[in-house]
Amino acid sequence: MTVHLLRMAVRIESIAKLREIQSDRMASTKGKRLHTFTRNVPRRIDELTDGGSIYWVVKRLIRVRQEIISIEQATNDEGRKYCAIELNPDHVMLEPRRQKAFQGWRYLKPEEAPVDLPEGAISEADTDMPPEMMAELKELGLI
Repeated sequence: MTVHLLRMAVRIESIAKLREIQSDRMASTKGKRLHTFTRNVPRRIDELTDGGSIYWVVKRLIRVRQEIISIEQATNDEGRKYCAIELNPDHVMLEPRRQKAFQGWRYLKPEEAPVDLPEGAISEADTDMPPEMMAELKELGLI
């Protein structure tokens, strides 16, 4: 059974900034692979790598997801263990949903995950409207 991770995009103001940071990371590894790093290793690796995604929380809204390709445990120069999660660099835009702040990451059941936006739907890139206002208008059924 597939499960997803919910993760805060700390100090990220927009999806464009997330893309920029990830592009810089890929350039530093010569475009080979994209990783995000966590201190703790998820226990449900098999479920995460079986079609799971990381759902990014940007400015208190779950807004974008990336498919998880693999999860590896490694040790840094100081001897501390960490987790490297390899991601598909493609971003899938989501119907924004509010999310309270938390530390680290959380598991997210597929039935609780926000819905992918259909192709051609209004997204952050198409409008200058603040994402919080856009989410509120959607909750009210106005867009």
